[in-house]
Amino acid sequence: MAKQTILGRVTQLAKANVHALLDQAEDPQKMLDQLIRDYTNNIAEAEEAVATTIGNLRMLEQDHREDRDAAAEWGGKALAASRKADELRAAGSAGEADRFDRLAKVALGRQLQCEKEAQAAEPVIASQTEIVDRLRSGLDRMKTKLADLRSRRDQLVARAKTAQAQNRMMDAAATIDVLDPSSELSRFEEKVRREEARALGRQELAASSLDGQFEELEGLGDAAEVDARFAALKSTT
Repeated sequence: MAKQTILGRVTQLAKANVHALLDQAEDPQKMLDQLIRDYTNNIAEAEEAVATTIGNLRMLEQDHREDRDAAAEWGGKALAASRKADELRAAGSAGEADRFDRLAKVALGRQLQCEKEAQAAEPVIASQTEIVDRLRSGLDRMKTKLADLRSRRDQLVARAKTAQAQNRMMDAAATIDVLDPSSELSRFEEKVRREEARALGRQELAASSLDGQFEELEGLGDAAEVDARFAALKSTT
């Protein structure tokens, strides 16, 4: 029963839906790190349980070999005692012959007992061997799952870092869009244009004032000419 429980636990761990856990994780990196630690600990516990089961199987196998060896040994003793009895009986020592025949029967009884114990252990050993094979297969599946989990963890962390870098770049781009230096340049250009226009206006205004002064000067010249001509006209009359 205990061995079946161990097998059930290993099988359950081997069939753990790692992908579903990853999909549901809010913080994948922390979730994976913790999952890897838990899964590694589970594998270590399962390995210890499997090692104990294998140890028990090896003890059963050793006992089985000892029973078979003992059966063979008791069979040899029975045969030796029987032959000795035959020799003694042929020599006329019937009493001693009967004693060795009794010893032969005792040895045969011990042989039969050892054979029965060996036969009783055989189906148990076969069952335990099957369980050990299944446990080892379960451990192999768990280790494969762990390797896949570690691989996916590395891939996911790399993807997360890439996504974070992309988000930082997009945030920086958004900031650049908000504080677009070209817009500031445009405003400065507009200010320069206004200053240039103002300078042109002042130049034009200055030019207009200078023209008026020259016109006024020309007007004074005409008046002086008129006065001179008028004085000359008076002198001739």
